[in-house]
Amino acid sequence: MSQRITLPKTDLSVHPLCLGGNVFGWSANEEESFAVLDAYAAASGNFIDTADVYSEWKPGNLGGESERIIGNWMKSRGNRAEMVIATKVAKLSTRAGLSAANIRAAADDSLSRLQTDYIDLYYAHEDDTTMPLTQTLEAFNALVVDGKVRYLGASNYSAARLREAIHISQTYGWAQYVGLQNQYNLLDRKEFESDLAPALSALGISALPYYGLARGFLSGKYSAGSTVDSVRAGGVVDYQNDRGYAAIARLQELSAAHNAPMAAIALAWLRGQAAVSTPIASARTVDQLKEIVQVVELSTAEIESLSAITA
Repeated sequence: MSQRITLPKTDLSVHPLCLGGNVFGWSANEEESFAVLDAYAAASGNFIDTADVYSEWKPGNLGGESERIIGNWMKSRGNRAEMVIATKVAKLSTRAGLSAANIRAAADDSLSRLQTDYIDLYYAHEDDTTMPLTQTLEAFNALVVDGKVRYLGASNYSAARLREAIHISQTYGWAQYVGLQNQYNLLDRKEFESDLAPALSALGISALPYYGLARGFLSGKYSAGSTVDSVRAGGVVDYQNDRGYAAIARLQELSAAHNAPMAAIALAWLRGQAAVSTPIASARTVDQLKEIVQVVELSTAEIESLSAITA
């Protein structure tokens, strides 16, 4: 598979793995984060996803830690022009929601932390039903017109609201959402495939799913009865069942057949879905990065064999 794809309705040419920045400033300090970012860049990686809220949840953090680390890294490496940076607004407690004033202020905050004058892909991190969509979308469009943002995306939107938002933007001639970042993986499929995938197809835009490895479960490190030392271990309980372990067994077979990590196989399944352009996955260490950055191409039969297990 080519090491670059172009996101639909953009001129953004990106690596087939988008590196999630949620761990930077949370479970990975700046030095550890720099090592992961260096390894990703060395593997031709150029697409990094973060958010202003990362990682406000860690005791002592205020939010913006991930953006700040990424900004420091790009400045120290002198590589901003080579990177495609995505970040988000709406969930940080001190910059909550999608009012016009908050979008403007949050974007400026993110630009400052990232030490850049433009954001390649700026997401509404969640839908804000307390604000008229026209206000939100006009504010996002103004950022594009001003050159602070190149493209817009939506995260955690329903299909109905995504359609409505794009219709409004088309009506007014505003910049439109070009991608959707919602949860989707081999084990979390029903909502996305029944509702969102048809909408994305109709709209001609793509998904950039998060939790592509089901919070790490699909990496294979959570075997039956095992205990894993991870800040995210509690999030995999819902996957530790017969269905989840059947998927793991098939991933192990394909891992051996392709001589590739199980995580790379799980991400390859995602890339094999028509609605998906680039999955997002994060790495706390360089070893974890090596598991996810390898781009594997599965056959149609291999993809279908995985799909059948978790249908």
